Amino acid sequence: MSKVIVIGAGPAGMMAAITAGKEHEVILLDGNERIGKKLFITGKGRCNVTNAKDISEFFDFIPGNPHFLYSSLYTFTNEDTMNFFESEGIKLKVERGGRVFPESDKSSDIIRGLSDGLSKSNVKILLNSKVTDIISENRNIKEIIVNDSVKIKGDYFIIATGGASYPLTGSKGDGQRFSKKLGHNIIELKPSLVPIEIKESLVKELMGLSLRNVTVTIKEGNKTVYNDQGEMLFTHFGVSGPLILSGSRFIKKDKSYTLSIDLKPALSISELDKRVQKDFQKYINKDFKNSLDDLLPKKLIPLIISLSEISESKKVNEITKEERKRLVSIIKNFEMKVKGLRSLDEAIVTAGGVDTKEIDPSTMKSRVINNLSFAGEVIDVDAFTGGYNVQIALSTGYIAGLNI
Repeated sequence: MSKVIVIGAGPAGMMAAITAGKEHEVILLDGNERIGKKLFITGKGRCNVTNAKDISEFFDFIPGNPHFLYSSLYTFTNEDTMNFFESEGIKLKVERGGRVFPESDKSSDIIRGLSDGLSKSNVKILLNSKVTDIISENRNIKEIIVNDSVKIKGDYFIIATGGASYPLTGSKGDGQRFSKKLGHNIIELKPSLVPIEIKESLVKELMGLSLRNVTVTIKEGNKTVYNDQGEMLFTHFGVSGPLILSGSRFIKKDKSYTLSIDLKPALSISELDKRVQKDFQKYINKDFKNSLDDLLPKKLIPLIISLSEISESKKVNEITKEERKRLVSIIKNFEMKVKGLRSLDEAIVTAGGVDTKEIDPSTMKSRVINNLSFAGEVIDVDAFTGGYNVQIALSTGYIAGLNI
């Protein structure tokens, strides 16, 4: 029986400890005062724990090194995740887009399920125990230093410290720093799934406006880098919401992007034109500013009127065909310039991390250090929202713990 040290009590570290604990003596360390601190706030505190789609579809939602994850996701699937929690008495439910949540809508239930699993595997948990250094010799880790002074020796080590997003939960890139010291190459950490800042000040007027069933397109010059339909939200600095967070993954530093919104993606240009004509007929004697209530959210109307360059007090029956076509064009292509991304502190997920080329994908073992494995977001893998990132953490944790 080996003595296994798991660093980081997020979903990856907890699953690694549960799995390794069935065969080995396991110590799970975390710098926080409780386990699963970041997991507690995921999914707005509801914890979107996985996705119910067929596992083969997951790879379409993983922009960050999907091929590296084939072995782990097929070894410990989304069905295995659901079975694990249900066997711990946690009832689950499936919502729109296949998102899986605890029936209670409480992330604490998911953490309780993992906590019960840790107890059954006799895992020793050390909280408020921040790893401050790792000592290695001849391609083997000898010991770790906790809280600057306590030395803990082990036979095998698993780094599952997460990324560098949500630093208040303890994710500060420590694992990547330790890994670099041990000789691993680190792919630069960048925010992924993060709100987007917009150059135009007009967004301030729309702050708080939520749009559903719109299509967002992000372009670098004439090249489309992202296009999808769903929900988004205007903020004081720009845009956020599920569509925007996913789109942010394709925005690179030092490049220029435009973001356009199709406010009526279900209608073609000609169909929308007919719809506008119908509304104009209905409000034929009204001022232009009072003719769009059936078509657009109230908060958006003054801005669309301004962009259309049609006087708001112009009578609907005086609007020319050219003006109407211009209005239709703006509704189908409401364009803004991207200023940049919000900081890593606001990102849901970190892109970058330990280079996947230096990790065996079927075991999560380091190719650089003999007695080291990795799990979760510390690795250079990342996915879109929808439960995929938590599943990656659990799957990589499972095979890291299984292959000691």
